[in-house]
Amino acid sequence: MTAVSEDQTEALPPLPLPGERNCPFGPPPEYEGLRADNPVIRVACPTGVDAWLVSRYADVRQILGDPQLFSNRPGVAAHILLGYGGDTPITEGEFPRMDGAEHLRFRRHMAPEVSNMKRINQLRPLVQKIVDQRLDALAAAGAPVDLYAEFARPVTTAVIAALLDVPEADRGLFQRAAEALSAGGSSATDVASALQPLFEYLYMMVVTRRAEPGEDVISRMIVRSDQTDRPFTDIELVSMAAALLIAGYDTTASLISHSIVALLEHPQELERLRADPSLATAAAEEMVRYLGVGGGLLREVTQDTEIAGQQLKAGDYVVVAIQSANRDSALYADGDRLDVGRTSGAHLGFGHGPHQCVGQQLARLELTAVLGTVPRRIPSLRLAVPFDEIRFKVDSSVLGPVAVPAAWDEIVPALEAGA
Repeated sequence: MTAVSEDQTEALPPLPLPGERNCPFGPPPEYEGLRADNPVIRVACPTGVDAWLVSRYADVRQILGDPQLFSNRPGVAAHILLGYGGDTPITEGEFPRMDGAEHLRFRRHMAPEVSNMKRINQLRPLVQKIVDQRLDALAAAGAPVDLYAEFARPVTTAVIAALLDVPEADRGLFQRAAEALSAGGSSATDVASALQPLFEYLYMMVVTRRAEPGEDVISRMIVRSDQTDRPFTDIELVSMAAALLIAGYDTTASLISHSIVALLEHPQELERLRADPSLATAAAEEMVRYLGVGGGLLREVTQDTEIAGQQLKAGDYVVVAIQSANRDSALYADGDRLDVGRTSGAHLGFGHGPHQCVGQQLARLELTAVLGTVPRRIPSLRLAVPFDEIRFKVDSSVLGPVAVPAAWDEIVPALEAGA
């Protein structure tokens, strides 16, 4: 999978990616210069894809908002993940790589379950209960613990499993699949091996729910789809359920743990949040903007066009640098500063346009519950190791710390903390 311009005669610079220590909370430092002087340049990506790298907010937003000129067909992470999309045919139900009416057919059935605000408000008590239960479990276990493995992942796993009515004993299937899919070193064979048991499990679940619908997301999508002139096949439903499980697991868990570390390294902002839990909604939005999507998103040009004065040819690949766009001074004059009280939501952390993250409201709900609860219930929260010893994911489509060793003096009971 390589798109190379005809006049390319010399080696391209590599795609700038977050490093272990130089940019744990933001884009690589070279993006500031790229936005100023070279907003559209050719780069070589880790999987062999040569692409145009677009770093300014306005240009990134334009590309994401125009699926007719910039297709999602390659897959959003095929430039950094060996086992993801690329030139492989789009399989039945693989809606994230579809465009236009085909993509909308899937999205209109998923959105009511994870994006509709009425549904989100119904889920709010459940999410809060799960967060408090996990904190109670941490209190019982005692410090130190890894907040990523023992808090963030169990929270997001429990939420998405509750939506799909997956028993706790079976949740390891989608944990393993999510880890394989997001790891840069996973080959197509590795990913297929991890996904196969999950797909087999979900297929039996779909067959069962079709025969006896319940109140879970899969059952409601089956019932809603059966009322249309083109009901979903079992395979399509399996693909949709897998997408929800995998995306709802590690992406949000990494965002939660990444946010906690960011707050611990910005104690003034943590104190603001502890003193005023009503800032949690704005803080969640700010974390999505501030931390962003490190490897960017991949698109394919469908016809000759121009971005920021640069000619792009049909068939070229484009990587839109979300992290860079969210730090663009044209969007925020102080974009490199973490501000839990920031009120504007114009960032691109959840994407933009028809492929904007379908589960963004659910992710917001979970992150808001965590940011509104953890500072109150664990006022003495701190890292159990020096910050310099925290390792961050560098070969993955998902940003965040590999582990968050944490300690505290006391975890306040939920009722005493005002939950």
